[in-house]
Amino acid sequence: MLKNARMFKNVFGSGFIVRTAHVILTWVITLILFLHDTELRKQEERGELIQPVLFVLLVLVSVLLYFAVSLMDPGFVLSDGSDLQFTLGIAEETQDMIPPTTKSLRQRRCGHCLLQQPMRSKHCQTCQHCVRRYDHHCPWIENCVGERNHRWFVLYLAVQLLVLLWGLHMAWSGFTTAPTWQLWLRGNGVLLGTVAVVAVLSLTVLLLLGSHLYLVSLNTTTWEFMSRHRISYLKHCGADENPFDRGTLRNLWGFFCNWGAIVWEQVYFREGNDPI
Repeated sequence: MLKNARMFKNVFGSGFIVRTAHVILTWVITLILFLHDTELRKQEERGELIQPVLFVLLVLVSVLLYFAVSLMDPGFVLSDGSDLQFTLGIAEETQDMIPPTTKSLRQRRCGHCLLQQPMRSKHCQTCQHCVRRYDHHCPWIENCVGERNHRWFVLYLAVQLLVLLWGLHMAWSGFTTAPTWQLWLRGNGVLLGTVAVVAVLSLTVLLLLGSHLYLVSLNTTTWEFMSRHRISYLKHCGADENPFDRGTLRNLWGFFCNWGAIVWEQVYFREGNDPI
């Protein structure tokens, strides 16, 4: 019952307008590309349906990924000492296998939700929860990006960028010539506006994807990168020192391919234990 109530709140909460606007804009742009004299429409009229069908499927995948990321639990800390089991879905017998650290760092108790914060977690004022390996709160998806949905967020950005660049190319192919500027704007005004919107979105997504891949390759988060001078476990580190960095390849492999829970205290203290 509680899970259903949380899902209902996620769908119809404050992010409902943002998500609705995103979906409407996506399908309006797709419809424009098919209604104007673009390559997509020409191929459809000739019966060459491979690219039009692939494009629509890719748009659908991007929308599904968008909702998956925006409605997914980003890794909320639900209670003291039980965040691993509940937030990451670890069974009790698996939790018993996680070896304790021989060193300890005093966990800070959150001043808002009064829960002990695991390392790399932060309280989100918008979501009103502490989030494990907090990256940032994204107003685009009206959700936090954290330990559970960060890789899906990056995958969504990659798919969305592919859709936008493909759509930009198709919109550009739909421009027609005219004897005067007035007639050209009258015939191509909608496509021109579409190109402008898609170009701005493409640049935004490209910058977001590039920055996230860069931070992932360093095994750091947006919050840690921007606020390391205020974070207790990073204050004593040098400007170029990152206690979680295990090398670019291992960082990327751990981010995209490791689906288990990581005890960040073990990585921080360099105890040589592999992530669980």
